Amino acid sequence: MAFKDLSVEDKQTIIQHLDELRKSLIISVIAIVVASVFAFAFNEQILAFIIQPLSVLNESLIVTGVTEAFFVKLKLAFLAGFIIAFPVIFWAIWRFFKPALYENERKYIYILFPVSIGLFVSGILFAYFGILRMVLKFFIYIAGANLETMFKVDQYVSFVIAFTLPFGLVFELPVIVYFLTRIGIIKHEMLSKNRKYALLIIVILAAALTPGPDPISQIMMAGPVYLLFEISILVSKMADRRKTKDVVED
Repeated sequence: MAFKDLSVEDKQTIIQHLDELRKSLIISVIAIVVASVFAFAFNEQILAFIIQPLSVLNESLIVTGVTEAFFVKLKLAFLAGFIIAFPVIFWAIWRFFKPALYENERKYIYILFPVSIGLFVSGILFAYFGILRMVLKFFIYIAGANLETMFKVDQYVSFVIAFTLPFGLVFELPVIVYFLTRIGIIKHEMLSKNRKYALLIIVILAAALTPGPDPISQIMMAGPVYLLFEISILVSKMADRRKTKDVVED
């Protein structure tokens, strides 16, 4: 059905939804910009933190372009700004979907909100402290004794961002599954029956999200994500039981 064929009420509803979506996007963009400007004032500290895994391996970074260092620090400011603004972004998303939820569904957001923030930060920290150094060490080892490793700062920073940020996003999987289970969209039986398809999707996503074509970083991402999927099944099962209990009590 074309937009012109809709009733006046339906057109107004669609326009209102689009207007709310626009407001949510504007709020998110403003939050990221403001947080990025704030983070830029601490770009030296952020850069020192980012290169720490490489410094431990006795490697250093080089700058080969006139504007390279400036744009690297802009990129880091944007990354830090996105992380700082993530609670606001989550609130903006929640603001958009809130009218479509029932009152008993809305209460779960107040529980899932802090949990989602914690999982997002945990995913980034897990990638940074738990996996990044091993991946860097592997690449340096592969270079061998006959090659002198010289890492460009822009390529290194891009690699770290592309490697850590997806972990923060995929760590949200249990929260998403819990919410979808509570509102009745999915069930844990469905997740259990489709494990093999989930594993295939996870491998494909790991190949798409990790920087570079190497299998090591892809495996490093696919393994924890599949573990999160298994945890999500348990979370969904718990949510199903709680939902059944709530229905009985009502």
